[in-house]
Amino acid sequence: MLQGNKTSGLRGRVKSFRYAIEGILTLLKEQPNARIHLIAAVAAILMGFLLEISRMEWILICLCITLVISAEAINSSIEYLADFVSPEKHHLIKKSKDVAAGAVLLTAIFSVVTGLIIFLPKLLMFF
Repeated sequence: MLQGNKTSGLRGRVKSFRYAIEGILTLLKEQPNARIHLIAAVAAILMGFLLEISRMEWILICLCITLVISAEAINSSIEYLADFVSPEKHHLIKKSKDVAAGAVLLTAIFSVVTGLIIFLPKLLMFF
């Protein structure tokens, strides 16, 4: 351990968790898409309980939720940093933001497809 390192030890770990929680709260407070993803996650969890999905299906749903919200957090982080570094428009900043947004879209599409594979057959049993 480095001496003088403010993040070493138990106090540093607690601060790290606090900063991470602040980041999650900032994401949910400032990013409308993150709130949409959270609503979708809650809906998927409720559907999982109602339709009594299997343990493996729960793992996949939890993985999808984590992937989408994490991708949204990374995308938002890139946007915040890019806007700070280059407030004016720049073609490379645009590319960076577009690629990050594309990653969110890919994880969201994967999650919707996964949700359909898990939930659709169970819902069709009611008809």
